[in-house]
Amino acid sequence: MVASPVLCPSLALKMALSRVCWARAALWGSAVTHGPYVTRRLQLIRCGLTWGTPGSSKIHLSSKADVKNLVSYVVTKTKMINGKYHQFLSRHFPRFYVLYTVFMKGLQMLWADAKKARRIKSNMWKHNVKFHQLSYREMEHLRQFRRDISKCFFLGIISIPPFANYLVFLLMYLFPRQLLVQHFWTPKQQMEFLDIYHGLRKQSHPEILRCLERVTPLIFDKQLRWNMTDLCTKIRRGTHPATHDILALRECFSHHPLGLNQLHTLQMKAFSRALLLTPYLPPFLLRRRLKTHTTVIHQLDLALAKLGINHLTAQEVKSACYLRGLNSTHLAEERCRTWLGEWLQISCSLKEAELSLLLHNVVLLSTNYTGTRR
Repeated sequence: MVASPVLCPSLALKMALSRVCWARAALWGSAVTHGPYVTRRLQLIRCGLTWGTPGSSKIHLSSKADVKNLVSYVVTKTKMINGKYHQFLSRHFPRFYVLYTVFMKGLQMLWADAKKARRIKSNMWKHNVKFHQLSYREMEHLRQFRRDISKCFFLGIISIPPFANYLVFLLMYLFPRQLLVQHFWTPKQQMEFLDIYHGLRKQSHPEILRCLERVTPLIFDKQLRWNMTDLCTKIRRGTHPATHDILALRECFSHHPLGLNQLHTLQMKAFSRALLLTPYLPPFLLRRRLKTHTTVIHQLDLALAKLGINHLTAQEVKSACYLRGLNSTHLAEERCRTWLGEWLQISCSLKEAELSLLLHNVVLLSTNYTGTRR
């Protein structure tokens, strides 16, 4: 018997819909009754899936609780695998494990410093605050982070070529002092490297004193000329100068021949080495960088005097002394606080035109300091 030509398309459409529904139900693991008529709603409760309204296309694959459980499971498994990996390294490769631990902690500290620096800069932009208006700790954090990130930026540049990262890791292992910041140094390396750096900057002290003695006859005032000669003689003999002896000469450092704008190229290079700055720049860049560095230190001094030395931790005191020219790695905390107090007494008494004295103070006040007044 031949089907009616009007019913054939309808029957074919129903059969096609039946096959589509059967394939969809088979995909989700549900049973669908065979037949030409298929209901519009599918009961898929076992799989935790529900269809929305007939006009909605949203499908909820899982609940929020399931997602949280999955994330918790992944985090737990990751911690367990990471712990086993650490045990394996510490047991079979103890020296490498120490370096690995220091490197990972260094990355965390550097990332924390970056977030703090970004927060400080954001507040500066938001409230229109200048650098010298920040608190001491915020100013010091930004200053140190800028130096650290410039060192890390060099590593990022040389690691750009393909497979260069392996060479960078080798260089970091062989030259940690030159390529890495303090975050990635072990405690032993910190003591050793800071001593090395101070030895390098101390090599420029005799040259700075010779330059100071050479220009002393050019000082017009006779009393100031005599005071300068006496100060250089005391330092040559190993005596630590008193603060009033240095402040008595402040007038000499505001104009020729000892003002910042009158320093010769050899003097600027010597001061750059004394401050751990590169001396291999044109004279105008050396002068500009020395002015900027000295101004920043003076601003830090004013903020520190406002805060008070007693509010600094032992590590902050040692870092502040080291920045200003004193090798504080082997000095007791009280000796560092005493020296820092002498520095602030001089620095906070200076005007902007006399900041050349602050630059010379890196040598004058730190060369013979032993922690006792003479």
